Amino acid sequence: MVLYLNCYPYFISKIKMISIKKITAAEALPIRHQILRKGERIEKCMYPGDDFESTFHFGLFEEEVLSGIISVFETKNNIFTDEKQFQIRGMAVLENNRKKGFGATLVRHVEAYLKKENQYTIWFNARIVAIGFYEKLGYVKIGEPFEIDTIGIHYIMYKKQ
Repeated sequence: MVLYLNCYPYFISKIKMISIKKITAAEALPIRHQILRKGERIEKCMYPGDDFESTFHFGLFEEEVLSGIISVFETKNNIFTDEKQFQIRGMAVLENNRKKGFGATLVRHVEAYLKKENQYTIWFNARIVAIGFYEKLGYVKIGEPFEIDTIGIHYIMYKKQ
């Protein structure tokens, strides 16, 4: 569905419909491969736990076209003391859809989805280029930088809810 907003008599702006839906790990693979593991075998885009019942995958759709993805794993990291911990993995937005707020919308959707949990921590391994993005959303770096082979330098980031 396309909505048109008539702002001025001579200008019409096109507003596209955005939705977030649960998807499968298999549906997330093409974007994971294209954005996060470019040049690698697609099998490297499958994460341990992708098919666990406790894992959730969400897709952001623009006009029914999958444009961004995020996966949430119930995974503990010994750095944190909360009994409930959730790790974000595989967060990616197609390059032609960046700077539209899609990434922030996906992260906020996960936070809202997890609100049913009492006290918990959301954490993830953030690439250096994404640190500023996550800091704007209230996430904090912890520990020293570390390298993930073939991907680059990362920091653990987190937010307690």
